[in-house]
Amino acid sequence: MRRIRIIFTALAVGSALPAAAQAPAAMAATAALPAPLAVGAVAPDFELPGATRYGVLQKPVRLSDFKGKTVVLAFFPRARTQGCTIQMHAYRDQYSELLNGGRDVVLIAISADPAETLAAWARDDEFPFLFASDAGLKLANTYGAIGRAGASNTNRNLFVVGPDGKIVYRATPFREIDPTAYTDLGAALKKLVPAETAAM
Repeated sequence: MRRIRIIFTALAVGSALPAAAQAPAAMAATAALPAPLAVGAVAPDFELPGATRYGVLQKPVRLSDFKGKTVVLAFFPRARTQGCTIQMHAYRDQYSELLNGGRDVVLIAISADPAETLAAWARDDEFPFLFASDAGLKLANTYGAIGRAGASNTNRNLFVVGPDGKIVYRATPFREIDPTAYTDLGAALKKLVPAETAAM
């Protein structure tokens, strides 16, 4: 009986070792991920292939092209997936109220999908906003929108860049199925939109 207990204890300890050994590696990988940019930080400029419901854009999308406007950078994991469809449909359906109908507010939805895939989705679902293709995840790494090491897609992080080029609001992650996430975003945007251009 004593011998059986010793063997069982040895097996239990041995089976715990791999998990314990993996824990530091997992923690190190998580620690190596870039943190999401903080509110108040200057939003780094970028240049990415773009798309709209009318097709792939001939010129790249640049943040600096929208200087003086409020820009929403909405990173999302993958086109046409359930959560991302809920999120993009919410932006579309609340476009006038939430995003001021595009007046002085620019929404750029960003994923690792090819621009052609984004253009087709925008056309099929009639999205009235911009998409950008971050195929190499360079921008996602810059903004801290990578969920895990070795990921092939972006995390669902959102950043609002004010007219002065600084981040004024962020949701990391953005809770796409929570109605209050859109309420909070709308409240942040209303503070930045000039009264004379606010949608009625």
